[in-house]
Amino acid sequence: MRAARRWLLAAALGLVSALALAQTRPAASAGTTGSAASPAAATAGAGTARAIFAGGCFWCVEADFDKVPGVLATVSGYTGGTVPNPTYEQVSRKTTGHTEAVEITFDPARVSYAQLVEYFWRTIDPTVRDRQFCDVGSPYRTAIFALDEEQLRIARASLAALEKARPFKEPVVTPVLPAAPFYPAEEYHQDYYRRNPVRYDYYRSACGRDARLRALWGEQAGKFPGK
Repeated sequence: MRAARRWLLAAALGLVSALALAQTRPAASAGTTGSAASPAAATAGAGTARAIFAGGCFWCVEADFDKVPGVLATVSGYTGGTVPNPTYEQVSRKTTGHTEAVEITFDPARVSYAQLVEYFWRTIDPTVRDRQFCDVGSPYRTAIFALDEEQLRIARASLAALEKARPFKEPVVTPVLPAAPFYPAEEYHQDYYRRNPVRYDYYRSACGRDARLRALWGEQAGKFPGK
C-alpha cells in the first residue's frame, strides 16, 4: 500500500480537476526497463562524466538536477539491489534490495562532481533511513553511489564536512557507497515532471518535500553551491 502512495497523490489532482488533465498510467511489465545495467565507470564519453545519486522519488531527483548548468542528461532507475533488470513493481515490493536513483551525465568543464555532491545534500533529507518525505521504505533510501575512487574520495570528504558542520541537530545517515549496477526505469518514469507537470507538482507539494527541505536547510534548500 505504501508503494502506491505516490501514484495516489499524483493522481488526486487529476480526479478533482478537468478530465482533460487526467492521464492514465502506462502498464509496466517485466523486461520494460529499457537496457542493461550501466557499467561502473565515471566516464560517460568524450568530455562527459557520470554520477549516481539516490534521493527518494526519482521524479524529484531528475527535476532537481535537470536545473543544474552543465548537467546534460538524467535517467531514473534502480540500483543497490540483487535482481537484474528489476521492474518498478518488484522494487516497490521491497524484495529486490534496490533503491530509486538517478544517473546523471554532466560536463565536468562546466560543473564538478564536488559541486553536484554539495547540491545533492541540499535536495534531500539526509537524517532519515529508508524514507524520504511521504515515501517510506527501502526503495526510497538515500545514498551517494561513487563510480570510481576519486568520486568516493570527494563524496566521503563532503560527508565528513557536513557531519562536522552540523547544520541540523539530527545525525546524517545517508551513506557513501561504491556504485552498484544501475538499471534504467520504465519509460513512463523518465522526465515524469515534464510529461505530467500538474500531477507532479501536486505530488511534490502534497508529499511535503520542499517544506521539509526548507525546515532543514533554510535558504540553502535546493540551492546550487555558489548561487
